[in-house]
Amino acid sequence: MSRSTTVERILDSAELLFAEHGFAETSLRAITSDAKVNLAAVNYHFGSKKELIQAVFGRFLDPFMAGLDQSLENLSSDSKMMEVEEVLELLVNHILAVKPRRPNDIAIFMRLMGLAYTQNQGHLKRFLTESYGATLARYFEKLYGSCPGLPVSDMYWRSYFILGSAIFAMSGSEALLAIAKRDHGIDDDIEAIMRRMVPFMAAGLRAHATYDEGHS
Repeated sequence: MSRSTTVERILDSAELLFAEHGFAETSLRAITSDAKVNLAAVNYHFGSKKELIQAVFGRFLDPFMAGLDQSLENLSSDSKMMEVEEVLELLVNHILAVKPRRPNDIAIFMRLMGLAYTQNQGHLKRFLTESYGATLARYFEKLYGSCPGLPVSDMYWRSYFILGSAIFAMSGSEALLAIAKRDHGIDDDIEAIMRRMVPFMAAGLRAHATYDEGHS
């Protein structure tokens, strides 16, 4: 078995098992058994379970962030303020541009993103910040710029509100799409879900800030 084939098999198994069971709950033994490799192969190619987790994220995020960073660089000389929908569409376009390995790649990755925020994986948060923090900072600068006058507290929480809605909708997209078709005759796909989220999220970001009024 070639090196690239071995690495891909380990990553494929790790990705699916992490998404289904969680990081702490998935053992290296379970991964090696599913990938049909020995533990030495995991240690040789990745070094540790933590590095394997990071590699699973990097496989999707590297091409996604590279494309997003290039688009942000192209926009850097444009002083015109972007509309909220434009900034959100930019993210959607680059997610969809990542070449899928299987039909439900995006759903699986969104499950992993949800776990990254709910499970205690400090090394993963550091990895994401160190590897992609600069690109994300540039993106959020564009997003914040499209919502002038919105208090920092609202912008902070609303960013997580839209992330949470995206993770819920996309990680459960297979079941939600089946229900939509069976019960309502709606024949959508992953891209349709993401496009439908844009105006919803934009409206949420634009909503008038009321909570902090009258609060110290």
